Amino acid sequence: MRRRVATTAIAAVLALLPWAPAVLAAVVVDWGSGRSSVTFGSEIRFEQPITLAPIAVRRVELLLQVEGEVGPRVQQVQGAGDLSSGTLRSRFDLIDNHLYPNTDLVARFRITAADGEVAMGPDIALTYLDERFIWRTVDGRTAAGSTVRVHWFEGNDAFGRRALEIVRVGIEKSETRLGVTEREPIDFYIYAETNDFYGALGPGSRENVGGVALAEIRTLFAQIDPAEINDSWVETVIPHELAHLVFHTAVDNPYHDPPRWLNEGLAVYESEGYGSSDRLRVAAAVDSGQLIPLVGLAGLFPTTYDQFALAYAESVSAVDFLVRTHGADALVRLIRSYADGITDDEAFEAAIGISVAEFDAAWQRDVNAAAPSEYGPQPPPPGPLPSGWSRTPDTAPATSAPTPGGTGTPVASSAASVAPATAAPATAEPPATGTAATAAPTPGGATPAPTLALGPITPRSGGLDNSTLGIILGAVAVVLAIGGLALILNSRRAPGAP
Repeated sequence: MRRRVATTAIAAVLALLPWAPAVLAAVVVDWGSGRSSVTFGSEIRFEQPITLAPIAVRRVELLLQVEGEVGPRVQQVQGAGDLSSGTLRSRFDLIDNHLYPNTDLVARFRITAADGEVAMGPDIALTYLDERFIWRTVDGRTAAGSTVRVHWFEGNDAFGRRALEIVRVGIEKSETRLGVTEREPIDFYIYAETNDFYGALGPGSRENVGGVALAEIRTLFAQIDPAEINDSWVETVIPHELAHLVFHTAVDNPYHDPPRWLNEGLAVYESEGYGSSDRLRVAAAVDSGQLIPLVGLAGLFPTTYDQFALAYAESVSAVDFLVRTHGADALVRLIRSYADGITDDEAFEAAIGISVAEFDAAWQRDVNAAAPSEYGPQPPPPGPLPSGWSRTPDTAPATSAPTPGGTGTPVASSAASVAPATAAPATAEPPATGTAATAAPTPGGATPAPTLALGPITPRSGGLDNSTLGIILGAVAVVLAIGGLALILNSRRAPGAP
């Protein structure tokens, strides 16, 4: 496909008129057919033939739009300099910029001339695939009409059909639960070996992951040995990942994601329920005082296996508590409300009438957990005071101190009042009758640091003695004499003298 970027008709006419002001000519480029080549896990190379008159350019760039991302990634191909006919080339590094298989890409070259004119090349589109294997594919449709495609490279046809049936049932169950219908196709890639599976997920994957759902590219990945297709865990991991896709469809908005514990909790609840192993993990965490409040599970989960498993157990426990307490319809209302981009508190208050923090506290009471310890900055404990200082509450009435000379108008203090030098040492005992009350302890048990007050300001006795004053005055006189002598000598110099 060839495209031409040319000047407008008006600019062309004005350029022919002798009285017309100078008009910057646009960049005129004949774009050839762009092409790409992929080395899985290593790089993607893009090439774009061009034909144009030699011009000075400010820069040449590659704009790469990755499926699911808001805007294109921009790579510089050439800086300022001359450009003529030839082939533009750019390399996208997949080692430092991992992409999941089945991701759609669109690349375009952009030329910016020295005068600011811009020429955009045609699209170079491709789908990044795992080309290490020869994939087999079977597809089908759900009752609502959404297309499902299962891809595998080890196992017979029965294996593929069985996986397709599990996917179809899982989607239909989640659609019914959340009241949404999938419209776009869903792809499911099955790897037989663990190393191959993690090679597709990339270097940042956790070792305890058996399946991944990527809503932005409508794709699931799982590691299933063909001999295990009829095992019970397979009917758990596939619906679990599918629940994430349907959940994303229900809450999709450009502003705010629901807390992670709600997403993962629903996936576990839909695929296996609140099972005995998860109940035991939660109970053990309660007994040991290691339960993680839900606010700590709103983002990424812990990385160690025990804490990772506990995070999932707590998530499904919280979803189970929500359904038992407020009903299944409240869970659906809560999830669907996120599609409006509202905050967590707004979603919870609209669905069940309480804030996230209140729900968190109610769930902890339901599992018999003690109030968790608060970590982070705490009020400092009271410490020793220098001699002459005392503790005075912020609300104590302002007092006054004598002026340095001991007479005249008193100087009023602000929040920190001046106390006599013989003030009693600070203690935690209650004040004597008639004195201001100390600050009440905070709920955490720590007493806020009270206001500190200085003792009386006592002026220094006397001033400079006569000997010190004489030395200072003598030094000033010597400086003045030297300066005057210099002025007299300078005024007697002949003009031009050095």
